Amino acid sequence: MTSQRTRDRLIGRLKEQGIQNTDVLDVIRNTPRHIFLDEALAHRAYEDSALPIGFQQTLSQPYIVARMTELLLQNGPREKVLEVGSGSGYQTAILAQLCGTIYSVERILPLMEKARGRMRQLGFRNVHLRHADGGMGWPQRGPFDAILSAAAPEVVPQDLLDQLAVGGRLVIPIGPQGQRQYLHVFDRTEKGIEETKVEPVLFVPLVSGVIA
Repeated sequence: MTSQRTRDRLIGRLKEQGIQNTDVLDVIRNTPRHIFLDEALAHRAYEDSALPIGFQQTLSQPYIVARMTELLLQNGPREKVLEVGSGSGYQTAILAQLCGTIYSVERILPLMEKARGRMRQLGFRNVHLRHADGGMGWPQRGPFDAILSAAAPEVVPQDLLDQLAVGGRLVIPIGPQGQRQYLHVFDRTEKGIEETKVEPVLFVPLVSGVIA
């Protein structure tokens, strides 16, 4: 279930799909994805598929995690990163091994508490989790060198763009639930915001409010 051969097979699939960043691939190979799932689903941890984690949320497909992380790091290392939607904590764990400090917000308290336990289990001391409305970001900790959203709004939240430092990058899926969504990259330059549309994706919606 969790053998090195199983993990290597997943990495081979990611390479076939175009993931090239060797640091990203190495971190995904060595991160125990099975601990981010309930025991009944752990045997599927190294499939390249999204899996349910409760509360109508999913553990993102490894390809999507790899792709978004690769895009985030495309122009070099990122020191201060905001994650919108901690979920299971898997994407958080990948970022924690590749970036300086991770600030992650999650609107569903039981998911955040599970994610916090997994960060402790893995020994990550550079992750700060907060129970909050993700669309608002974490303005008190900004500006950020990079922002990654694990949920899709219909339009990009201005609050997130406002929290990007100059030279910073936002990687976010955009589009209505159940319809065509696209992964977008927003870069803040000295002259303003530059937007790039990347590829079609399927994400849970970014919704407002919190669940205790």
